[in-house]
Amino acid sequence: MARQLRIEYPGAFYHITSRGNQKERVFLSDYDRTVLLDYLRDANKKYGAIIHTYCLMDNHYHLLLETPHANLSKTMHFINTSYTIFFNTKHARVGHLFRGRFKAILIETDSYAQELSRYIHLNPVRAGIVARPEEYIWSSYLTFISERRPAPWLNTAMVLGYFDQDLRIARTRYAIFVTEAIGKDVDNPLKKADPSLILGSNHFVAQIKAAFLSDKTENRDVPAIRSLKEKPPIETIQRAVEQTLGAKNRFARNAAIFLCHTRTDYALKEISEFYSIGKSAIASVCRQMTENLTWNKILKSTIDEIAKSLFK
Repeated sequence: MARQLRIEYPGAFYHITSRGNQKERVFLSDYDRTVLLDYLRDANKKYGAIIHTYCLMDNHYHLLLETPHANLSKTMHFINTSYTIFFNTKHARVGHLFRGRFKAILIETDSYAQELSRYIHLNPVRAGIVARPEEYIWSSYLTFISERRPAPWLNTAMVLGYFDQDLRIARTRYAIFVTEAIGKDVDNPLKKADPSLILGSNHFVAQIKAAFLSDKTENRDVPAIRSLKEKPPIETIQRAVEQTLGAKNRFARNAAIFLCHTRTDYALKEISEFYSIGKSAIASVCRQMTENLTWNKILKSTIDEIAKSLFK
């Protein structure tokens, strides 16, 4: 399974989704949900994580999460592992509870915090569980619109601050903002996320690329790294290899295929059609090239130089 790219830095904000394995329920009772909230509290104490919005559904949950200490992976590992141990013990089951790795979309808060908070709070309405979000007690919505004091680990102030500095006015405006979307065809803001799961303006994405990906080693198992970087056409890759190695060099074609597969997000179908070979042959070529590069230092140095010129 391809690993999701994790970009972590102090003060990063994420939309988190964690779903049950094979779409199974992860909450079988209200008590289960209470325990998950307890682990959110513990994550705040242990890792400093701040929850800005949450919603616990039957087979998944959503969070708008801030990590002041750049520790997203540790935070989520603690929450999901702790809850899985509890759930398996309580319900006499074994194995994975959540489906693979949690999904985290890095977000630009000023652009999308309001929309994402509304999206999270309207989950029970879209699912047909309730008619209005205030009828669902397992989300943070009631805390947003009422005068109840938030739990120490829940921060409603940031999102409400976008609506007004006066808390009472902000609550009223937020409630209107959320409920006016009920029954309307409001776009899911998550669909606007970059293929590498970054949601923000072009400037924000460019900043992330420059700060966190400029020195990243390419990894086929983390396709987000490749999708964030500009890729030249396959023809350009082939031409660059031939110009350096020579068109008749026995490594030229395989080297180009290797670079296309390992250093870009071109689909296997695209590469196989360009080179008129089967998809399985691409994997074979890459294995051979990997073996060659381990002992042929001159070839490795040459391929690295070609890659450096192609993938700036």
